[in-house]
Amino acid sequence: MDVSFMIIIFLIGFIGSFISGMVGIGGAIIKYPMLLYLPPLFGLAAFSAREVSGISAVEVLFATISGVWAYRKSGYLNKTLIFYMGISILIGSFLGGFGSNMMSEGTINVVYGILAALAAVMIFVPKKGIDDVPSGQVTFNKWLAAALALVIGVGSGIVGAAGAFLLVPIMLVVLKIPTRMTIASSLAITLISSIGSAVGKFTTGQVELIPSIIMVIASLIASPLGAKMGQKVNTKILRVILALLILATAIKIWIDIL
Repeated sequence: MDVSFMIIIFLIGFIGSFISGMVGIGGAIIKYPMLLYLPPLFGLAAFSAREVSGISAVEVLFATISGVWAYRKSGYLNKTLIFYMGISILIGSFLGGFGSNMMSEGTINVVYGILAALAAVMIFVPKKGIDDVPSGQVTFNKWLAAALALVIGVGSGIVGAAGAFLLVPIMLVVLKIPTRMTIASSLAITLISSIGSAVGKFTTGQVELIPSIIMVIASLIASPLGAKMGQKVNTKILRVILALLILATAIKIWIDIL
């Protein structure tokens, strides 16, 4: 692994983690396609889908730790929501991460494409008035939240993501959680989920160590910077940024699959 390769990996991790900290996702929705497609564009060796999913699983764990730390005093972390969805998604992500070892690379990409497409559709559903509800008056269906988190966990564990790119639109559209609370709480839930994904990938030998370490270093620097920026940016702008990222990724993945 030469210096140019290490620089490209670091930049992918930095850019992806900054954006993920800002819009409340673990970053795999951004970094998965970047790791898959960018190195070959610079004449560097390409990662396989299995290697990318392993690197993403480890990197997202550390990106979300630093993102949650940046939000710790914001008042937007909903502990009840984090508990119910966190436990379910941890179980699901471990099962998905462990079971992905028995899947082909094509199957992993198809699962990723399906998840990205679902997220892209949901993020464009109108969300009227959810940001007008005070933090202390936010309510949601706890068991529905837990069930949805379990399903998301299985799918996201397969592709090495922590599922926040699906968590965010579901929390906004189905559970009606305000945008800033969604962003902060989804990072905490994603942190819990990424533990399951990372352990599942590690125990089945799907993690490339050096690229993972480089991505982790980049995420520890960039994710808190993105989280601080996200607390200052208008919520409508944050939703537009997230929607465009998810839509572009879904289109790219499906073009390659088809």
